[in-house]
Amino acid sequence: MILYPSVDKLLERVDSRYSLIMLASKRAHEIDAGATPLLSKYDSDKSVGKAMEEIEAGEVTIDKDSETF
Repeated sequence: MILYPSVDKLLERVDSRYSLIMLASKRAHEIDAGATPLLSKYDSDKSVGKAMEEIEAGEVTIDKDSETF
């Protein structure tokens, strides 16, 4: 279960739970593959938690003009 960041806070940044999961999943895969961190400090040690923190900070968003995340 995710306690931080709050799902309610994350849904203020993304329009649906499905979009949130897809966006976090894609970013987590990028982090696992060695992508450059977008935040200077993370509270989570796991890639999914880091992705959620980046979404909450507004560093990772969905490109509305594209069909991909």
